[in-house]
Order: sequence, then structure tokens, then C-alpha cells
Amino acid sequence: MSELHEDHELDCKGLNCPLPILKTKKAIDGMAGGQILKMIATDPGSINDVQAFTKRTKHELMESISDNGEYIFYIRKS
Repeated sequence: MSELHEDHELDCKGLNCPLPILKTKKAIDGMAGGQILKMIATDPGSINDVQAFTKRTKHELMESISDNGEYIFYIRKS
């Protein structure tokens, strides 16, 4: 597991595209710069979605973990 410590956690398990990324955007919008969001999803499409989202928004994808059908992302707000 990750050594990173998140400021907020978002559970998107069971949600399909585009909901995980929409909820991630909303959560990050409510956070302060430099804070870390841990987002957990079960949709395999969220891997590409989160990579595209962080590239487009300039937030930092610090870590991406795949664990037993769960996809865990640590995103630092820019």
C-alpha cells in the first residue's frame, strides 16, 4: 500500500465512466492547493480517465495502484 497520506478520500466504487472523474473534479474543486485526494474506483476505464484529467488540469497524479479490481489514485491539487 501507499506511503502517501491523503487529505480527502473519495469512494467511487461501483460507478462507471464518467461518474468517477466527475466526482473527482468536484472533490478537487473543493480542496486547497497542495492537498491530496485519494480516489478509489472499480471501473477499469478510470485509469485512462484519471491520467487524461490530471494532464489536462495540471493536477499531479502522484500514484496509481491496481489492487484486486480496485483502482486507487493519489492526486495532488495544483
